[in-house]
Amino acid sequence: MADRIAGVCYIKVDGVQLEVKGGLECPIMAVKREPMMSSGGPVGYKETPLFPFVKLTAVFTRDFPIAKLQAGTDMTCTAEFANGKVYVLSGAWLANEASGKGEEGEVELEFNGTNGAWQ
Repeated sequence: MADRIAGVCYIKVDGVQLEVKGGLECPIMAVKREPMMSSGGPVGYKETPLFPFVKLTAVFTRDFPIAKLQAGTDMTCTAEFANGKVYVLSGAWLANEASGKGEEGEVELEFNGTNGAWQ
């Protein structure tokens, strides 16, 4: 029997479920590793912390929670993937520039937060 690994995803922001139109993206690692080289070749790597985030394309519904997202600076985003994996972003705020797109009826959202963890 095959396992479902892709398909419909879900996200809740402070308990309000958003309609996901496109992809849902969360980081797998909390650090970025880059190779360190010397004149003799590879000697190891350096680690740089990464900001925890959740990115998604949401449907811009009539009841889309604009005011909640504008004001939120300590939200919790719970992202559930089709494969059953769940990523929880806490201390979250809406980052960058979010804008509604009338032609497609969607809005691109990126949340950054203080802590992200896979459950």
